This record gives sequence, C-alpha cells and structure tokens, in this order.
Amino acid sequence: MLEWIETFWSTYNTLILSIGINSLLALSIALTLSCGLLSLANAAFMGIGAYAAATLTMKLNCPFELALFLSILAPVCVALVIGIPTLRLSGVYLAMATLGFGEVLRVIIMNIEFIGGPMGLNGIPNITSFWHVLLALLAVIYGIWRLKISKVGRAFAAIREDEVAAKLMGIPVMQFKLLAFTLGAGIAGLAGGLNAHFTYTIGPNSYAFENAVEILTMAVFGGANSLLGPILGGTLLTLLPEVLRGLKEYRLAVNGLVLILVVLYLPNGLWSGKFRRIKKPMDSNKDNHQHV
Repeated sequence: MLEWIETFWSTYNTLILSIGINSLLALSIALTLSCGLLSLANAAFMGIGAYAAATLTMKLNCPFELALFLSILAPVCVALVIGIPTLRLSGVYLAMATLGFGEVLRVIIMNIEFIGGPMGLNGIPNITSFWHVLLALLAVIYGIWRLKISKVGRAFAAIREDEVAAKLMGIPVMQFKLLAFTLGAGIAGLAGGLNAHFTYTIGPNSYAFENAVEILTMAVFGGANSLLGPILGGTLLTLLPEVLRGLKEYRLAVNGLVLILVVLYLPNGLWSGKFRRIKKPMDSNKDNHQHV
C-alpha cells in the first residue's frame, strides 16, 4: 500500500499541487468578485508573490516561511498603492485598468536583471510540499468562510448588489473595496510563492493576460458566488487538459466547447447550478401548495 502511494505521488504530485495552487488563485479572484470588483490583476499579484519569495530564498537564503510571508505582504502593499486610484472605476473600466497594470509590471520585470530579466529565475529550490499547499488552502477557505458570515461579508454583498444603496446605508464603500482587493492580492501572492517553489523556474510571461483570464475563468466556471465553487472550477480546469490529452490537436477545441456549454447553461457556475436544480422542485411544490 505504501509503495502504491509513493508511486502515485511521484507520478501525479505536480498535478495535485497545481490543483491546490489553482484553487487558491480561483478563491483569490472570487473574493474580489464578492465585492463587485471585476479585477484582472490577480495574475500580476501572483507574479509579485512568486518573484518576492523566489528572490528571498535564492538570493538571500531566507527561510521558506519568511519568504511565504513576504509573498503575501508584497502584493498586498502594491494592491494598496494601485487600489486607491483604480478602485474608483468599475466594470470593464476597472478590468482594463488592472489588466494594464499587469502588462506594465511584466515589462518592468523583464528589464530587471537582478531577477533574471526576460529569462526569469531558474533553479528555484523545490521546497513546496503537499502539506504547505493543503494548509494554505484550508486556512484561506476558513478565512473566507468567516469573512462571508461576518459584517464585512454582508457589506461586500451589499456593495456588489447596489453600490449606491450601500453608500446610502452608511457603508464605507471605498474602504471595503480596498479591503477585498488587497485580500485577494495576498491570496494570489501566496499561491505564487508556493508555485515558484515547486516549478523550479518562473518568468514574466507566466503572469500575462492569458493567465489573468484563466484565473477568472476558473472562478466563474465553478461558481464565484459560493465558497466551494472556485475550488471545483480550479480542480476541473486543471484536470481537463490532462483528461483530454489523448485528443491531441483537438484538445483545446474540446476544452473551449466545455467552457461555452457551462457559460450558456449554467451562468452561475457548476456549483451554483447544482443547488439551483435541487431547489427548483421544492419551490414548485411550495407554489402548488400556495395555489391550492
């Protein structure tokens, strides 16, 4: 039995760790979406966390725990700086502004030789273990759950539903938006720090536009309005390319088709759609009783 577990882990450890990392990323953007913020900066925040952690362990020989802490702190500080001017925007304008920030950051990283320039950093210590990712994921899930059932979570929901009404209710909208933005940045940075220390190498092109869209897709695919939806989306979209590997050149087409079907028939995501299907018959029975 132990031998089978070791064989399984040696074969699929990269895939399992990738599922955990992608689940963290999906949760990070789901948190910002819970406050009505359509941000595409989470890939950039992941890059900041990855470069901060990798630079500390490679260049300065810092302990891994300290590097992970700073992989959270660095993107949070950057989010505070850029969030104050950009969060006055909303919708597609906010998405464009945060996407522009990501592209500017990528160009800046490409021109800093100390962190590898366009070639990135190679030979990063392989420190991240299954327990690091699991503990990080459990801590983030617990933190977001506590947030959702608190006054802060209710304020996030009020702002998402109607920002003007939230202001009239006395909710400090800008402060709560900034809080959601920075918390999402911190989670994305943590994912970046963990990811950097099991992939051995990182580069500026690993955190580009397509990565930002992929993170958003994972959250929306699973159901951004629930706690387990982003984890489901991150898991399935990590597994899907592996499952479709046998289709070779048709793999991307089938991958895209699956996403289109989910968007068309389950606009609230897979997890939300599941509950909606369960709830419908109950609602119809209740209506029938009222009608009688």
